[in-house]
Amino acid sequence: MRRSQPRCIITFVTTAMALKMEKACHANHAPGRLIPVPREITAGCGLAWMAAPEDAEQLRAVMQKEQVTPQEIYVLEGKANGNS
Repeated sequence: MRRSQPRCIITFVTTAMALKMEKACHANHAPGRLIPVPREITAGCGLAWMAAPEDAEQLRAVMQKEQVTPQEIYVLEGKANGNS
């Protein structure tokens, strides 16, 4: 069983914006991956970007550079694999 680790979760209003985040992160070699929104959060489109909390500033810079608009940015305690 994996130990619980904090995770940075970025939610989006639309699926298009979540996919734009994925493309921007890949293009800029930024960490993280798309996941279903964890149950602890209510978000618009049902997709979120997950990364380590220490990567949050890098992700904010990528979002600003690539004009990706997040709905909200959270730091949650939970399993490292994205399941709640």
